[in-house]
Amino acid sequence: MIAKNNGSIQKRFIYSIVLTSLILVAEIIGGLVSGSLALLSDAAHVFMDIFALVLSFVALKLAIRPPDDQHSFGWYRLEVVAALINGASLFIISIGIWIEAVKRFQNPVEVKSTEMLIIAAIGLVVNLVVAFILDGHDHDHTSHEHAHDHDHGHAKSSKKRNLNVQSAFLHVLGDAISSVGVIAAAVIIHFTKVEWIDPLISIMIGVIIFVSAFRVLKSAFHILIEGVPEGLSITEIKSHMATINGIKSVCDLHVWNLGSEQVSLSAHIVLEEAHENRQSAVMEELKNLLDTEFRIQHTTIQFEKNPCISGHGGCN
Repeated sequence: MIAKNNGSIQKRFIYSIVLTSLILVAEIIGGLVSGSLALLSDAAHVFMDIFALVLSFVALKLAIRPPDDQHSFGWYRLEVVAALINGASLFIISIGIWIEAVKRFQNPVEVKSTEMLIIAAIGLVVNLVVAFILDGHDHDHTSHEHAHDHDHGHAKSSKKRNLNVQSAFLHVLGDAISSVGVIAAAVIIHFTKVEWIDPLISIMIGVIIFVSAFRVLKSAFHILIEGVPEGLSITEIKSHMATINGIKSVCDLHVWNLGSEQVSLSAHIVLEEAHENRQSAVMEELKNLLDTEFRIQHTTIQFEKNPCISGHGGCN
């Protein structure tokens, strides 16, 4: 199922890369002809969009490779690494735009607002199409999971977007918002001849890019340092596990992400004396509960005679 979804996302990325490349060519030419820094800033963002899309596409292809002797968990983390690189690239772009905007404030350049408006409008339309193409994966996936949730309950994490896809989507969405800013700048300049609006809009575009970068980097770092997946609670998971008949305590519980969508769990379980011969049955109940309630399918559960003296996750 993962491979099938992955293949569908790869096709979306190919369409997105082709369309975004057309925007890049148009905005570079338009920015040079019109003299608009806002349009050239948007072109720089588009270039990084292409970089992000290509990087995400490669990560998606590698992520479906099976585990091997050197990579026992597989290659899922490559998607997170791709998101991390994409987020870092967004930071660099925003800083570069701010530096250039300051230079434009100091040395204003005449801007041809009509050409600027036409190119920005084309860029906006194509960016919205690309954003829709990328976001389509999440609507399909969420809709399927929502139907499952309706029957079984919580599964908060099922609504999380693939971080790799999210980082590429934020690139494109940020560029669409940037195009709106460029259009606004073109209209204002056309009617008022106030040239400093162009670098001002560029600074605002830089802020949008910076915020997007922060969100992506925060999520990527959280996964890389083995944080509890967003939307899940250790306390809630422990309390659910402890409700299974025969469990005395849940100890040393760990929950983390292999990739942005692959959640793993490990725990030590102490059974009540009267249920110590039901390990197989309890194991099956635990796996079903974790899958149904939290969409956790990769589990490592160990039965103990005595509660853990120490260890992360504590004991119930």
